[in-house]
Amino acid sequence: MANNDEPISTSNIPISQWAEEDRPREKMLANGKKALTDSELIAILLRTGVKGTTAIELAQNLLKHNNNSLSDLARMEVPEMMRNFKGLGMAKAVTVLAALELGNRMVFENLKKKEEIVKSSQDFFDCIAAQIIDLPHEEFWAIFLNQRNKVTWKQCIGMGGLTQTTVDPRILFKAAIEHNAVAIAVAHNHPSGNLTPSQADKTLTQHLSEGGKLLHIKIIDHLIVGILPSGKRDYFSFSENGLL
Repeated sequence: MANNDEPISTSNIPISQWAEEDRPREKMLANGKKALTDSELIAILLRTGVKGTTAIELAQNLLKHNNNSLSDLARMEVPEMMRNFKGLGMAKAVTVLAALELGNRMVFENLKKKEEIVKSSQDFFDCIAAQIIDLPHEEFWAIFLNQRNKVTWKQCIGMGGLTQTTVDPRILFKAAIEHNAVAIAVAHNHPSGNLTPSQADKTLTQHLSEGGKLLHIKIIDHLIVGILPSGKRDYFSFSENGLL
């Protein structure tokens, strides 16, 4: 995908006066959507700029504010976007965030169409990341596995604020029994991007593991997922680090 978002030299010229091949909509029609940069695609969503700033420049500023990361941009909320970009109204903010959310749902939809088999922490990460990794708040999810390690059900077990979430083990194991699970993998996100487990994370994992043993349901892993400052999507695995 094209992602060269260097500023365009026509900064103070209305897009309607640019050469036709430089206008985002015309460029897409002529060369296809993959020929456009991220900022050009966002500019099409914005349709127009704001006072003193073209749609392309506004799109570039949105990306720059978010470390040139579409994932970071998708995590913004409408009021935050309007507050940080003078003249950007609700309609533009909603349009951009709605388009990014559709992209995220498309990824998740494609994953759901596959028969998901979890045999490693990486498999689990690939299975759950699209669901929670870019949320602005914490959510705790579980996937339930049969004897072939096939995912039979996914469920949000708890959600919270920016730094913690509340988990009721009874909800987790009730769902496991209802879906005939022989194993469970759990995960939650850290919106801060710091994937280091807290003492509360370690204690919860231990309690869930002990509870699972009583029911003969194994907790095979607990992932903390997040987006690092570099923009990389990554995880911390309790299993891989000897904490489970």
